[in-house]
Amino acid sequence: MSEVQPLSGNWLSERTHLRKSLRRVDVTFYLLCTLVGLDTIGSVAANGPQGLVWMVILAVVFFLPYGFLTTELGTAFPIEGGPYVWTKLAFGRMAAGVNQVLYWLSNPLWMGGTLAIIAVTTFEKFFLELGMVGKHVAGLAFIWIGVLAVATSLRIGKWVPIAGAIARIVLLGFFTISVVVYAVKNGVQPLSGGDFVPTWAGFVALVPVLIFNYVGFELPSAATEEMTEPQKTVPFAILRAGIASFLLYGGPILGILLVVPAERIQGLGGFIDAAKQVLTVYGGSVAPDGTVTLTGAGAVLGTVCAAGLIIGVLTSGVSWAIGAHRAQAVACADGAGPAYLGRLSARHGTPLRVNVLSGLLASVVLVTALNLTGGNSEKYFTAGLALVISTTFISYLLTFPSMLVLRRRLPDAPRPFRAPFAVLTTVLTTGLVAFTVVVLIWPLELPSAFAGERTAYTLSQVVPLLIVVGIGFLFYALGAPTRALDRELRQDFISTTSA
Repeated sequence: MSEVQPLSGNWLSERTHLRKSLRRVDVTFYLLCTLVGLDTIGSVAANGPQGLVWMVILAVVFFLPYGFLTTELGTAFPIEGGPYVWTKLAFGRMAAGVNQVLYWLSNPLWMGGTLAIIAVTTFEKFFLELGMVGKHVAGLAFIWIGVLAVATSLRIGKWVPIAGAIARIVLLGFFTISVVVYAVKNGVQPLSGGDFVPTWAGFVALVPVLIFNYVGFELPSAATEEMTEPQKTVPFAILRAGIASFLLYGGPILGILLVVPAERIQGLGGFIDAAKQVLTVYGGSVAPDGTVTLTGAGAVLGTVCAAGLIIGVLTSGVSWAIGAHRAQAVACADGAGPAYLGRLSARHGTPLRVNVLSGLLASVVLVTALNLTGGNSEKYFTAGLALVISTTFISYLLTFPSMLVLRRRLPDAPRPFRAPFAVLTTVLTTGLVAFTVVVLIWPLELPSAFAGERTAYTLSQVVPLLIVVGIGFLFYALGAPTRALDRELRQDFISTTSA
């Protein structure tokens, strides 16, 4: 571990509850579960074949530099709390504390928003209609199963993202193979070379979703002190998970484009609709109006794939929560938030209080959004996904520049890995996330679900963001007693040493 120890004495007492539980292979699967988000595959496909081209371009100009940046920070400062610690060292405790609240609250917004609605919609498409009451019940069950998974000790809880990674490999691999079988039997949608030409409109529409698909490398660093040999594990896991994630995205997106008519691809239902249509090769039919009916083996495989998709989106939320909740607990214990939320469970070593609060917030998001949209899932999905991405990316506007700032402020800190082209890496990653935030809050063209409703869409983004920032400053104010106690302890230590 680096000799730099930027956290308060209050956190140092909490860290005694941590246990080394993450091995190299665990972190690799954890990252794979984090990076491959099943909720956004349809959104990429909905923008046509150029989505694949932009995916490749952004892999070079964002994904690779982002991997370099987080590898340097994660190996140079292997301290529990990861992104919070990096931003505190670079910009101070207040900036880091507010930034961390943005990063943390994006998780309950995601769980109660896009992930819950993907799970509910998948259940309705493959099992039965739920109605408004049923949607509330199913969505709340989804959220609190996730809370329980995050609350367990990391020795047990790490198997949730591992299972999620395996589910992704099996589900997306089976889907890709089935697309080949479907194509041989039924043919595919014609795709011309011109469809792959990247456009400015495609860039504006796709950059937010594609970059969101590519983020998550920093999450294992939030649990650095629960990792064996972090300075070797982090680079190993980032490299392998990054390559695997790129491959797992490409096949399914191409498959959707080949089997679902372009006019029927939606951000919410793209992957679900494509899966149903492809599975008809095992039993079922597609009506002229596009209605899909699964029978026999197709129906059985459909239910299995539906369960796999629900597990996949649940484990996405859990894997992000494992990292984001730990970083928030570290921030609170360090005086950037209420000390009550900085406590770890003595039995499990997990931030149980942050977990429960996140579950409550996600439940409020779910119930509020369902009632405001009248159960309009596509509208709910569109607004929720945009808000989650912008909330997360605003936090990156401080986290990413931390690398350059810390090279200047702490030049002697050991750096087992140094990111090449550091200035270019920082400019590319920070610039792209800043661009994403702008086009999400004020898109050049409104999402179809909000056609003609510019004010409603803008309010759906700006109001929650202002509330989240306000919570960040409130948390910092509530951390004042911890900061005062830490200053007092440090002064006593200095006085005792001097004497």
